Amino acid sequence: MEFMTIKEAAEKWNLSVRRVQTICDEGMIEGAMKFGNTWAIPKDAV
Repeated sequence: MEFMTIKEAAEKWNLSVRRVQTICDEGMIEGAMKFGNTWAIPKDAV
């Protein structure tokens, strides 16, 4: 599975970086995983 960063997801979904971080923290993105301080979001996530 391929992953993208918070910044890449924010650009893809036209959201702020902070909003994508909040969505990840709330568990709203299926398959998103946190490694230390960095989130890995599946490239096929919607």
